[in-house]
Amino acid sequence: MYNNSTDATVGFVLLGFSELLCLRLLLFLIFLIIHLATLAGNLMIFLAVVTEPSRPPMLFFLCQLSAIELCYTLVIVPKALLGLMLGGGSTISFTGCAVQMHLFVALGGAECFLLLAMSYDRYVAICQPLHYPVVMSEELCLRLALACWLGGFAAALGLTAAVFRFPFCQSRRIDHFFCDVPAVLHLACTQSYSPELALLAACVLLLLLPFLLILTSYLCIAAALLGTTSSAGRDKGFSTCISQLTITLLHYGCATFIYIRPKSSYSPARDKVVSLVYTNITPLLYPLIYSLRNKEIREVLRKMLRRKKVALQSWDTIRPVICACGEFY
Repeated sequence: MYNNSTDATVGFVLLGFSELLCLRLLLFLIFLIIHLATLAGNLMIFLAVVTEPSRPPMLFFLCQLSAIELCYTLVIVPKALLGLMLGGGSTISFTGCAVQMHLFVALGGAECFLLLAMSYDRYVAICQPLHYPVVMSEELCLRLALACWLGGFAAALGLTAAVFRFPFCQSRRIDHFFCDVPAVLHLACTQSYSPELALLAACVLLLLLPFLLILTSYLCIAAALLGTTSSAGRDKGFSTCISQLTITLLHYGCATFIYIRPKSSYSPARDKVVSLVYTNITPLLYPLIYSLRNKEIREVLRKMLRRKKVALQSWDTIRPVICACGEFY
């Protein structure tokens, strides 16, 4: 017995962490603090780069990455926090589940492509430094960013349509805190391999191919750096690439563990733990890693703080005049 998947009136129940009711208040506070810190860190980088008049390609891509992380966490975490607040999980409509899955996959896919674009930027900067200003023009950066966003949303649309065209069993209880692809596919009433093939095709497009290209870029970068005679240039190049490589390994490592595997190995408890890492911890680490290791980001953050300080000083200067004028009138 199953309800047809085309029945949009039948929703799902996100069980979340209902098995940990005794810890739900503690988990809610922890996740809320992490969520607010993630939003603050990525929003600070986004605003610092946006308000910077001169933005080199790397800052432009970091701004795009922060924007993705902001949207990424807002799609997943508020619903998870609501489930923790209610205690027994939360309901989500059929359409809402499909939209959440689509946005989650689209933003994750856009991030995969964006990390590839950032690795290409570093490849040109280190392996072809004389051609860098010409190759990485503002027009090319805009086209790459647009391609990343459109590519992620296009792939997500295909995967979401493939997942939700299958009928679902009578049970609509998703043992997860959001509509993740493996958790929803686990409810599909089909013995065919079509769902797994759709997921595999998306993983090849969004994970394997970009990761192989990124790995190739960094291998070329490492070879170029090892061949340079300047130790200072070599150290600077490695320092610049370490942060991006760290982000890449975090993102692709968690995603590969979750999605590139057969349906039979699905484990709700294990998936929820890993999902917590890449939906809460890694978005929080991104601003910290880039702020600590990227000189350009540190500089634009200092400029933003200086501008804020000057604005506050200017306000303190004119506030007595405004108050005196008010009293006069």
